[in-house]
Amino acid sequence: MTVADTGPKASPSRHDSPVKARGDRSHGTIASPSRYDSPVKARGDKSHGPKASPSRHDSPVKERGDRSHGTPRSEDAKSQVVGAKRKLECKEHIELTSKVRSSSSPTMIQSYASTHISSQHKRKLRSLTICPVIDKLFITSALDGMVNLWQIQAKGSGATLLSSTECLSPKQRRWPEDIAWHPEGNRLVAVYSADGGDNQISVLNLNKSQRARVSFLEEKPHIKGIINSVAFIPWDDTCFMTGGSDHAVISWNEKDGGDVWKPKTLHRNLHSSAVMGVAGMRHKQMVVSAGADKRIIGYDVLAGRADYKHQIDSKCMSVLPNPCDYHLFMVQTGTPERQLRLFDIRLRNSELHAFGWKQESSESQSALINQAWSPDGLYLTSGSADPMIHVFDIRYNSHKPSQSVKAHHKRVFKAEWHPTLPLLVSISSDLNIGLHKI
Repeated sequence: MTVADTGPKASPSRHDSPVKARGDRSHGTIASPSRYDSPVKARGDKSHGPKASPSRHDSPVKERGDRSHGTPRSEDAKSQVVGAKRKLECKEHIELTSKVRSSSSPTMIQSYASTHISSQHKRKLRSLTICPVIDKLFITSALDGMVNLWQIQAKGSGATLLSSTECLSPKQRRWPEDIAWHPEGNRLVAVYSADGGDNQISVLNLNKSQRARVSFLEEKPHIKGIINSVAFIPWDDTCFMTGGSDHAVISWNEKDGGDVWKPKTLHRNLHSSAVMGVAGMRHKQMVVSAGADKRIIGYDVLAGRADYKHQIDSKCMSVLPNPCDYHLFMVQTGTPERQLRLFDIRLRNSELHAFGWKQESSESQSALINQAWSPDGLYLTSGSADPMIHVFDIRYNSHKPSQSVKAHHKRVFKAEWHPTLPLLVSISSDLNIGLHKI
């Protein structure tokens, strides 16, 4: 099964219709402006009223040993068109700064039904990310080194496993530490470690046959330690950034349209400890990095210097730009009950908002816990060491979650918003995937 098989096609052959490159290489999602003054549940789909919890048997998951997986049933022939439309919409900047902390009460999100399916992984899950083009597809990865490709069925009532690909590094046999989709939606980039002379980057091409899907880049610009983060940058030229334990931020630029990437060091000395998160801002060519040294650096790529510097009171573990207001970004920290900080890149040495949660099961904050923005840029979801998905409304002038939903039996690593369906997708150390209709 290749990615090309999941979209519109004239031939059932899985090699005849590869995913084509889009002219617009900016990526990300954005909702129409009409959604910003209404709760997230107002999605326009009238089928989301309360209903009985769906049975997981309505969407069978095939056994891991069956690697062929057949051709999936096409649910939405317009999925590729929808993806291309979202990529065009994301060019529009929508000002949300004035809405931050503007309300004394949160706007609640209604959760109607949840389905849990086995992740088919044998060890703890690490990554979850939804395809930026064909949004019925998402991937999961785990410490078993497998990357599983899934297709959402029946508007979120279930998911079908399309393929499982081993992505362990050649020498150390390490699992991917982080994974990011190529903006064209047909490839994935995974990062590993710089120790032991091992390969640092792999490319998983989902349009190739199972045996030829994974290739490892020969370049090894990181000097030592784990490569903690990878992110594609929303600029015209296709590139991704990596941040590592060697304090470095590396830019990787695509060459000749193939799986050839050339690294360039942006900086190695602006952080005094591990770089835990990297991201690109949309309003200018600036790369924001967050480090375990408590520093947040905004590096102007064209000027070749740090244009934004800020140090907070706690180590930073990730950074996540807002999908709608291109000046806003979130940083995850290690401070209990103030884990998430909201910043405006235009404002120096100040934060717009701070929010978090009180953990019942553990005092420590894990960098494996991740956050995700809602498509309208008004909500954040976060996993936690407790089996909860915490939801934060940036308009709510409280440090507490606007609501918390018990979603799994063990630690929740991430809950990602679907860009077009009223759906949250989550992963947990209970080895299950959660599909939560909202």
